[in-house]
Amino acid sequence: KSFADLPMAFSDEFDWPQFSEITGFLNSTIGGWTDSLYLRLRKRNRCNHRDLQNISQNVYFPVNIAPYLSFSLARNQLLDNPAIVIYATIGNDVCNGERDTLAHMTTPKEMLSNVVQALRYLDSRLPNGSHVILTGLVDGRFLWDNLHDRYHPLGQLNKDVTYSQLYSFLDCLQVSPCSGWLTPNETLRNLTSERALQLSNVLKEIARSEKFANFDIFYMDFPLRQTAEEWRKMGGEPWQLIEPVDGFHPSQIAAALGTGITWQKALHEWPQVLGKENPFNDQIEAIFKDQGGH
Repeated sequence: KSFADLPMAFSDEFDWPQFSEITGFLNSTIGGWTDSLYLRLRKRNRCNHRDLQNISQNVYFPVNIAPYLSFSLARNQLLDNPAIVIYATIGNDVCNGERDTLAHMTTPKEMLSNVVQALRYLDSRLPNGSHVILTGLVDGRFLWDNLHDRYHPLGQLNKDVTYSQLYSFLDCLQVSPCSGWLTPNETLRNLTSERALQLSNVLKEIARSEKFANFDIFYMDFPLRQTAEEWRKMGGEPWQLIEPVDGFHPSQIAAALGTGITWQKALHEWPQVLGKENPFNDQIEAIFKDQGGH
């Protein structure tokens, strides 16, 4: 029984889309709470019930999402309602475990090509009136700044394993999830963030200049800074926004708080993306109930 959930965990690459910032739909029991764009859209319009997809891949190489879209995207251009697509690579384009990590990062030219290719594919598949939001890359210096001298869960009992030591161990084995940020080398951390900013600027320029027939396109910075400020106001500490086991991914708390920031930005700056509230929500719920949940 201890290993009964391993097949599902492996198939999800140890990620949890059911708790995530965009597609989360289950109550979280893993150190936080669940709030998601999907849950808010469903509350706003009950016709959004179960209309969600999480198309993602853990990768160490330049991210070209077009191949994943080609066999994963479920949307009929003629028969389905418009979609909202959140395009977020977060840190994949600059994170790798290579010795010469800078040489293996996505270049601005590659970023432009990859994203435009993906958007062209979306334009051929999404119903007219859809929306695409491009999310900038994160500034991963946040990880080292807030975790390096703290004890990893493996070292909390005997006070003998810090995150800095864990990062060095993973780097020694050449399995670091991000050699450019999980390093004591401040210059390398700064260069990695510099490349991430360059790639975010590519996304920003695409949103400004590219036009597509079936969707409008928007850009927003990754909301880490606002998330940290919000969490501080609630009495929290920045390190709690990072997943404690891997010391790398956003925690459940960060995901939930990020949802609210993204939602408010869309509500105030791009209200057409979210659509109007459905005046028949109560009737829909009364007739269809929750249809067995999600």
